[in-house]
Amino acid sequence: MNELAPILLCCDLDRTLIPNGRAEESAEARPRLARFCAHPAVQLVFVSGRDLHLVLEGIDEWSLPQPDYIIGDVGTTIYAPRSQAGHGDGDWIHWPAWTDRIAPDWNGLTHDDVTEIFSDITVLRPQEVAKQGSFKASYYVDRQANQEVLDAELHGRLWRNGVDARLVWSLDEAADLLLLDVLPTSASKLHAIEFLIQYLAFDEGRAMFAGDSGNDLHALGSNINGTLVANAEPAVKARARELVSAGALEDTLYLAHGGLFGMNGNYAAGVLEGMVHYLPETREHMMLAADSAEAPG
Repeated sequence: MNELAPILLCCDLDRTLIPNGRAEESAEARPRLARFCAHPAVQLVFVSGRDLHLVLEGIDEWSLPQPDYIIGDVGTTIYAPRSQAGHGDGDWIHWPAWTDRIAPDWNGLTHDDVTEIFSDITVLRPQEVAKQGSFKASYYVDRQANQEVLDAELHGRLWRNGVDARLVWSLDEAADLLLLDVLPTSASKLHAIEFLIQYLAFDEGRAMFAGDSGNDLHALGSNINGTLVANAEPAVKARARELVSAGALEDTLYLAHGGLFGMNGNYAAGVLEGMVHYLPETREHMMLAADSAEAPG
């Protein structure tokens, strides 16, 4: 078997690796993913809307493999372990270079200033404190709200205050609520992944991002290999197809549908399916890892 060349696997957490949606998870999906990510050629990056504390909670609660890097707060923070040789102490270092890159977009303002600009808009309900960040203002919005009108009003207020911001909409299917993240324009999951690829001098063709929701679309519609897990909402799949079609980037979007190793393509199963699609040589390594795990000790 040929040795694997380096791989950068970037994954969203909730409803991508973490099976906390309505769809069923294939029982062997997360163990297979963990065994694959244990290969020394694989560098794993978690790319989440969660902050660092909630990412680490999710790793423990759902028995996820330890990542090599964490992109948190919808791309507004990047963390690396203090010791790249081991993650045992759970000691993660925030990268100030990334903050310095995105901060100018907000013209000297931070989270509290931006939320004050929107304080009289009653349809916006601030999310919990743990879901906020210095450069991330997050809200719950009723699904019946006129998203187009609201989006225009928010952009207008930000512009008048000299704030260059990105509004990222997604859906919490369990709560049946829209989620809104207000971020610096330079900050997104895609921008943070690109920053990491540049920092690591990585071959972009051997990097993949997997996601499921609206706040993943910017990355899924880019020139980075992207995978939508099978449990993604139909509207997200349709929008992702539109984005890659508009940019003639159809080759960088894969929609998992199930079948790999008899799995259903949801959550971690879809991540593995996407990896085999882009890098077919990984299939043999996944099979070998599974055989090793099943061999008697």
